[in-house]
Amino acid sequence: MSTIAAIVDGTDAPSDRPRETIDVRSLGPPEPLKRTLETLAELPAETVLVQRNDRVPQFLFPKLDDRGYTYEPVERDDDVVTVIWRTNGALETRDDA
Repeated sequence: MSTIAAIVDGTDAPSDRPRETIDVRSLGPPEPLKRTLETLAELPAETVLVQRNDRVPQFLFPKLDDRGYTYEPVERDDDVVTVIWRTNGALETRDDA
């Protein structure tokens, strides 16, 4: 099984940015969605968030799209790792606000 770092490195997420990981596998809906959005709101815009979940967070994806995030889910045998980040253009927009 790949490590979280290896999974993130295998995505298009920027490798030169800080990373934060949250594990929401033990939480029932809608807590993983809420916790992820709250965490994103608190993190610096350049941080890549890595979410570990026990399922594909399908209801999270439209909310990420609405907020200008890019994401890549990676399904594994026992969990799903979703890597979430802002593109450079979205970083500039957020920093100017």
